[in-house]
Amino acid sequence: MTPIRLALTLLFAAPAALAQDLPAPDADPLLTVSGEIGCTNDGDSAVFDRAMLESMNPVTIETETIWTDGVQSFTGVPLGEILSAACAEGSAIQATAINDYAVEIPRADWEREGPVVAYLNNGEPMSVRDKGPLWIVYPYDSEPEFQSEVTYSRSIWQLDRIVVTE
Repeated sequence: MTPIRLALTLLFAAPAALAQDLPAPDADPLLTVSGEIGCTNDGDSAVFDRAMLESMNPVTIETETIWTDGVQSFTGVPLGEILSAACAEGSAIQATAINDYAVEIPRADWEREGPVVAYLNNGEPMSVRDKGPLWIVYPYDSEPEFQSEVTYSRSIWQLDRIVVTE
């Protein structure tokens, strides 16, 4: 192979090699991730059903919130792990709820032990009426900086889609 042909082959093969496919969900998706991502399973998007989320090393945090009474237990997947599974390459996300309420969350939030995409509250699935089925919850009690209007505004419930932005 000539050096020029090799260079062209590598140039055009590199993006394809970087993109990875995720397994397809077996049930109705709860979350769609799109935008600046490199791993997909539905066209240009990464979709996740409950079983996929449950298989992603769930964590449980215990914290009080301004929307609930007393300490609550939230089980879900760290936001960073979901974005890593989608090979997110951007600097922020736009998280949107089923009613089209949207918030921006910077990369710095998901790169540390911060928000969890919760699918259980006190061991029970959350209905749409009870802020579910997915709710971005921060460990508010763990750091004073999480007890701010900015963080509370990023705590979107009824989450159903994320767009990764540059």
